[in-house]
Amino acid sequence: MPGNSIFLGPSPQLLAALSKPGFRRRKRVSRAEPQGGYFRGEGNPGEGSPTNRVPAGPLAPTWPTWQPHRSCSIPGLCRSVTMLPPASHFLSLLLVMGTGGTMPSPRVPPQGCYMAEEAGERTFRCSQAGLSAVPTGIPNDTRKLYLDANQLASVPAGAFQHLLVLEELDLSHNVLAHLSGAAFQGLAGTLRHLDLSANQLASLPVEAFMGLQIQVNLSANPWRCDCALQEVLRQVRLAPGTGTGIVCGPGARPDLVGQEFLLLAGEEELCGAGRGGARRSTDVALLVTMGGWLALVVAYLVHYVWQNRDETRRPFKRAPTLPARSEDSSTLSTMV
Repeated sequence: MPGNSIFLGPSPQLLAALSKPGFRRRKRVSRAEPQGGYFRGEGNPGEGSPTNRVPAGPLAPTWPTWQPHRSCSIPGLCRSVTMLPPASHFLSLLLVMGTGGTMPSPRVPPQGCYMAEEAGERTFRCSQAGLSAVPTGIPNDTRKLYLDANQLASVPAGAFQHLLVLEELDLSHNVLAHLSGAAFQGLAGTLRHLDLSANQLASLPVEAFMGLQIQVNLSANPWRCDCALQEVLRQVRLAPGTGTGIVCGPGARPDLVGQEFLLLAGEEELCGAGRGGARRSTDVALLVTMGGWLALVVAYLVHYVWQNRDETRRPFKRAPTLPARSEDSSTLSTMV
């Protein structure tokens, strides 16, 4: 028998030899006693079957063996069964083979984050978790996501695009200074509430809010109060009671610092150029051009009337009288 093979049971010839009357039972040897490089297995009491020989070394199984019932009728089969691993080891082996050699581990949320059910909706909370980036591993069925009171400085493109049912997103009380134009990509049909208050935002890209039907909180940020913010406010709805918190910060024009942006937007048009402003400039140019053409038409009409007025003031000339013919005058004299 080769040294690397495992003998799982006796052969038919060996069973026939053991059944002979003159066969003498061997002495039981402990399983831990080495026999020429092999460990001899224990036999069932009261049976004359030989013990199994299992090669010593790394090929010997290390899992606990299942002990068969004492009334097993086929000794070789019983000893073969005792060498099989338990069912839990088979399941582990199948999992390892199915995952490419690595055991799957459950996805653990970042420290300080947890999943909860709030009002029947899946909520993922990472408030005050010390995060410096948007965490990974957020469940896809999350409806409310709280990332407030962390150290997030930016939101990259597509950070939440796998959250197909996300309705509420809280990014307040961070240090956000930059927002990608595609930060909320994939949320156009679901996102309803967005909180960006108490950050370091001075301006926002209009592209980030295209197609979104959301209610947003933009208060407590050092706004630059420029055309971009005015265009954003045309795309979104402000959360009730948060409009007064949109105040121009140090980056705004000196005459606007400390003033409420909504009051300025109603009195002053900040988009003199660019998106929206270019359209209004075009409208003004068109009106000026049409006014110029109208002025030319009016000037022509005035000039025409004035010229006709001079012609009407000239006296009419009498038509010249034709001289009488000589024949007529001779006829008149003869008649006289």
